[in-house]
Amino acid sequence: MRRIPPLAAVRVFEAASRHENFTAAAVELGMTQAAVSYQIKLLEERLGVPLFRRDKKRVLLTDAGRRISPQVVRAFEALDSAFGSLRAEDESLLTVSTTNTFANTWLAWRLGGFQMAHSDMAVRLLTSDVLSDFVSGDVDVAVRTGQGEWSDLARELLLPIDFTPMCSPDFLAQHGGRILPADLTSLPQISPQDTWWSVWLREAGIDVPQGPPRPGVRLDSQAHEGHAAMAGQGVAMLTPFFWRNDIAEGRLVRLSDQASTRGYAYWLVYPEHRRNTPKIRRFRDWLVAEIARDLGLDAKPPTG
Repeated sequence: MRRIPPLAAVRVFEAASRHENFTAAAVELGMTQAAVSYQIKLLEERLGVPLFRRDKKRVLLTDAGRRISPQVVRAFEALDSAFGSLRAEDESLLTVSTTNTFANTWLAWRLGGFQMAHSDMAVRLLTSDVLSDFVSGDVDVAVRTGQGEWSDLARELLLPIDFTPMCSPDFLAQHGGRILPADLTSLPQISPQDTWWSVWLREAGIDVPQGPPRPGVRLDSQAHEGHAAMAGQGVAMLTPFFWRNDIAEGRLVRLSDQASTRGYAYWLVYPEHRRNTPKIRRFRDWLVAEIARDLGLDAKPPTG
């Protein structure tokens, strides 16, 4: 059984012996000078020998202190090296989990830019609409949809989720070049079971009958719905932010200036205790800046 003195006191001794200055040690360790003095006193009482002697306004190592100081310093250097290898390994890979929609319509198009800016780091993207498990999984950060209800996680608001009907230019032309909100109740709807339809139509002043949803193509993510709309399969309820380029390049037409919301948003989330982990901080800063830049460039397209 090892008879090592309290490590908190040994750690203070290691710093104080290198500096031979309690104030400098306190600054390095983020402690007060009084706390440093107290830990040294505890260690001296435990060992039964003085480690420092007070000389006017200075502290100097005693012979006993000078004898053990190099060994203690080397021991802490070895510990730092051991844990440093783990830190380096952890810092070399960033694992990001997000929804299929966020990955396919936005993040996958830009993630290479982050990796190129941080060439020392590999980035792995996992797509799933199932919530990530930060305890048993190996995910570092996740982008989730919700209302910020994760009290056990640090979270950053990225993007409010709104929605409005869109279709392809050909589909619009096939229906006279103009589609009004009232027309949407009789036209092919992509994922008609989605509650976004009833929310948007009611806010547009359209009476939505109760009962089962209309039959139609049912897809499991907005990313698929947007591509189905571009293929002319009907009208989809889409978030304008994700489809700006497709609107600008003529693959989609936004049918109304009205955008509705149910109060949900995309959030960046990660364990609170990892807030200052360098790779998470770098990704967070990059992601927030990229989202803000795109929101700033987001101009409302002409109504179809």
